[in-house]
Amino acid sequence: MTIPAFIIKNALRNKRRAALSILSVAVSLFLLVTLQVALRELTLPPEDVGAALRVAVRNKISLANLLPARQLPIIERIPGVESVTPFTWFGGKYKNEEGMTFAQFAMDAKKLRKVFGEAKMSEEEYVAFENQRNACIIGRITAEKYRLKRGDRITLESTVYPVTMDFQIVGIYSGTVDDRNMLFHQEYLDEASGLPGMVGMWWMKVTSAEAMPKVIQRINDTFANTSAEVRAESERAFQLSFISMWGNIRILVTSVSSVVVFTLVLVSASTMSMAIRERFRELAILKALGFRRRELFAFILAESFGLAAVGGLIGIGSAYLLYTYGDISKLTSGVFVVFEVTPRILAFASLVAASLGILASLLPSLAAARMSVVEGLKTLD
Repeated sequence: MTIPAFIIKNALRNKRRAALSILSVAVSLFLLVTLQVALRELTLPPEDVGAALRVAVRNKISLANLLPARQLPIIERIPGVESVTPFTWFGGKYKNEEGMTFAQFAMDAKKLRKVFGEAKMSEEEYVAFENQRNACIIGRITAEKYRLKRGDRITLESTVYPVTMDFQIVGIYSGTVDDRNMLFHQEYLDEASGLPGMVGMWWMKVTSAEAMPKVIQRINDTFANTSAEVRAESERAFQLSFISMWGNIRILVTSVSSVVVFTLVLVSASTMSMAIRERFRELAILKALGFRRRELFAFILAESFGLAAVGGLIGIGSAYLLYTYGDISKLTSGVFVVFEVTPRILAFASLVAASLGILASLLPSLAAARMSVVEGLKTLD
């Protein structure tokens, strides 16, 4: 019998225990990869191709505080500003659903192509959206989820405004990183809500990346010490600040990941200790035959590392295949649009699997090293 065959036979001696050990490693590493990918998506949201030139302007106090529409001509006169549109959160519920599964925003329809140029539709759809008062456009993902098409009418009950509004879908856009939202006319919202002259925030496009810092500073300074002070920031900065309102997601996910890894190490070490303790007599015989401590340690390490590697391959491989080729939007009910398992996450999970195989073999190896031949031969199977 060769040494590799000897190691494999020992690892699979108790097939049920080996299967459960591999399964526990696979499930834990699958969960670890999931947590790391979710953390990345939450803390590093994807950007549209035009995000580098977009600026978000909100009320300095909070997002819930509205801004006066009279700010628009002032912002438009600031050097470096190419186009500005209001962007007001509607918060509508569709078909009496408990929660909002897609966001709705009121805007200036004629500014759509200038500010959000990556949203692709036909020319006919653009024209209809610009000219029809109750028109709306929705993202491809939402259209597919609810089986909506052009010409359909939808009714939304707002959780922000005391209104229920009817819309006609005149276009379905795609090409953005989040093809789920619904866009409609700010004027239509003003009429229905009875709150004309107020908007949620301003969304604008600047002429160049070099002009963005000056534009942001100028906007903040212009409305400083007014009744509606604003906070202007790049789209990227706005996304990150919005995420930070949820609390410290990074600490939470990191803590859960640490608990998963620590528990996995304890379980694997306990399993390996049990397996080696059952084979003390065999190890004693190997010592008597001339095998040295480091060779016995190599046998135990190879067995532990092999089980961890197989479990890691199953767990990490399953996560990669599911999140790369699966429909994440459907799996997460629209919470996430994409789950990207990056090479860095794969390397981290693989390192955890390798470390697990090494750590789980330390205590059994020390026990085998301290055991004398006589003590080992006295051990009952």
